[in-house]
Amino acid sequence: MMHQILPEGRLLSTAENQALLASPEGLHAAMEGQIVLESVALRCDQGHNLHLRLGEVDAIIPHEECAVGLDDGTTREIALLTRVGKPVAFLVTGLVGEDGRIVARLSRRLAQEQALEVLLNLPAGTVLPATVTRLEPFGAFVDIGRGIPSMIPLGAISVARISHPADRFETGQEIFAVLHETVPRQRRLLLSHKELLGTWAENAARFTPGETVTGIVRGVLDYGIFVELAPNLPGLAEYLPGYAVGDRVSVYIKAILPERQKIKLLLIDRLPGPARCAPPAYFVTGGNVAGWDYHAPNP
Repeated sequence: MMHQILPEGRLLSTAENQALLASPEGLHAAMEGQIVLESVALRCDQGHNLHLRLGEVDAIIPHEECAVGLDDGTTREIALLTRVGKPVAFLVTGLVGEDGRIVARLSRRLAQEQALEVLLNLPAGTVLPATVTRLEPFGAFVDIGRGIPSMIPLGAISVARISHPADRFETGQEIFAVLHETVPRQRRLLLSHKELLGTWAENAARFTPGETVTGIVRGVLDYGIFVELAPNLPGLAEYLPGYAVGDRVSVYIKAILPERQKIKLLLIDRLPGPARCAPPAYFVTGGNVAGWDYHAPNP
């Protein structure tokens, strides 16, 4: 069953969200029903309160209600500043009259607390929708629901080794992630990604000996050059001078060896242009992948 906790921005254009934002009556209904809404943060004032406009109603998220973790310093103030101009999720906590007008009081923190209660109780292996928010050399930071951050470590992004998460993702990209483990005491979720990109056998079935295909050089060693045919499928070509990590290349598939789960390649040519990251070709986008085995044979 879908857990219904989505990264910020996924609700913004939905019919229900738009209808409830359109009038004070809709906002009151959302408040009474504890329905999470989304709108774009227009500015962050000197007190680090976020301001929004919901239909004909001005709205404010007070600083202490802007995010989980502000009170203990686990969420930095910069995380609020970077929300300006972007969607934020929230619960309506009040509709008050000020100077003859209605002002909505909102809480992003409560929406996140509600999400964490669900996410921290999910079993390991659960597939989650996520949005990439920041890329660092050691991993990709993602929003796993209502602005709650988590990280996919570099080595967990794919089986084929990459030097930086930017080799696979870009900021703002909508992806899927796998819940590896929860740490309830720290209110953290540890993630992975490679389990969604298929086993060796599933990926190898897309290729045939005798084909010439494109790939990306991911490693250059004395005994050979590793070429990524797919994010979860590297092959090995004989060493040739002049090739570097990140090169786009054409390769001839000499042999596919299922019993050894190896692919032998022959480098044909270096191709022009940078090796841009393509959207992941997912084999799994939902459910649970607990017990996934990359080396499992085809059924």
